[in-house]
Amino acid sequence: MTDEVLKAADALVSAFGEGRLDDYFEAFTPDATFGFHTTSERVASTADYRALWNRWVAEDGFRIVRCTSADQLVQPFGDTAVFSHRVETTVATTAGEETLRERETIVFTRQDSGRWLAVHEHLSPAPEA
Repeated sequence: MTDEVLKAADALVSAFGEGRLDDYFEAFTPDATFGFHTTSERVASTADYRALWNRWVAEDGFRIVRCTSADQLVQPFGDTAVFSHRVETTVATTAGEETLRERETIVFTRQDSGRWLAVHEHLSPAPEA
């Protein structure tokens, strides 16, 4: 099970880092929730997150340049698993490029089909080393 969750997490992170947005958003259930330190409120669904993403693109020319994952941990709990890691993401906007160092937790649940999908994502700034 741990390998399956790692595979699902790697696919999600790769799609994000490569800008494959359809693949990225399909890695979440429609009712997934999101907690980002860059937004003031919880994002209540995958559709809401995609709309927010589209707004970032329209207003700021937002795009992902690259994303790497390290220090991965999977904690299985039956048909649910908690995946946590350190993530370094370089983003580009009309203001230029910025590299973000963050900690992320993603909760996955096994679907009836056997596929692991994310139901919650929480992102916070990583403390300075």
